[in-house]
Amino acid sequence: MGAVRAIWKGAVSFGLVNVPVKLYSATENHDVQFRQVHREDGGRIRYRRFCSIDGEEVSYDDIAKGYETEDGEMVVLTDDDFADLPSRTSKEIGVTKFVPSDQIDPMWLDKSYYLEPDATATKPYVLLRDALEKEKRMAVVTVSIRTRMTMAVLRVRDGVIVMQTMLWPDEIRGADFASVDEEQHATKQEMDMAKVLIDQLAGDFDPDDYEDDYAIAVKELVRAKVEGGEVQAPPVEEDEGGEVVDLLAALSRSVEKAKAARGEAPSTQEKNPPKKSASKAPTKKAASKKGASTKAPSKKPGGKKPEKKAS
Repeated sequence: MGAVRAIWKGAVSFGLVNVPVKLYSATENHDVQFRQVHREDGGRIRYRRFCSIDGEEVSYDDIAKGYETEDGEMVVLTDDDFADLPSRTSKEIGVTKFVPSDQIDPMWLDKSYYLEPDATATKPYVLLRDALEKEKRMAVVTVSIRTRMTMAVLRVRDGVIVMQTMLWPDEIRGADFASVDEEQHATKQEMDMAKVLIDQLAGDFDPDDYEDDYAIAVKELVRAKVEGGEVQAPPVEEDEGGEVVDLLAALSRSVEKAKAARGEAPSTQEKNPPKKSASKAPTKKAASKKGASTKAPSKKPGGKKPEKKAS
């Protein structure tokens, strides 16, 4: 599997045969991902969690799981409640039945995973693979992924055993459409025309014949905008300063506490801003300047001393 990382390790068990395997995700999502941003400057949109009752912002530590009843009442579930629920952490893929492949409707299938055998389990792995292919069957199994037990099937694809998790029966919706009646059928003429159309479009399926033209067009659009300079570099978001203010306040209180422990008086600068001391300084400076001007008059622009008046 190259650099792909195994997401689960366990063993396939059927009868007395045990096959240690590693589980890998067989699919990956290539949908184009967008972010919600401010139209004006490209800044990212942030969401905060508020309680609908008291309006207070709620931290992750205070968030619990709630189940809403049909009457609209909320049942809050704690970690202790979940600890009592039936969950398993078994590392076993247990085979319960080998069923004909045509009995598994694709609608039942969910996520796909590749199974890779351990180096010492290649022979039993190949045995299970070949038996499934020869008998044209799938193995219905139970497996616990992330503590929750689920159904799955084992089938073979390109020489590799694939495990596909399955939906539960109540997760498949019924198709009860009044406009579609089983007793309604197309006429012979309509069927003949449909057959002609099907014959014209008949062929083998090749996945390479299809491509995600929307994703390709979006990426090309983004590339053109980048090359054309149509990008916005949102400014670095400023810290709201809440933690800094708290830190300064804590340091200030620590200083005052240390002074009190030494018997020193509280700092007057902390009680009163430096506005009062600044108001005294100019007064003294002004007085000194005034006294200096009476004793030693400044020279005139010409450089001559002022003439004395006659007494």
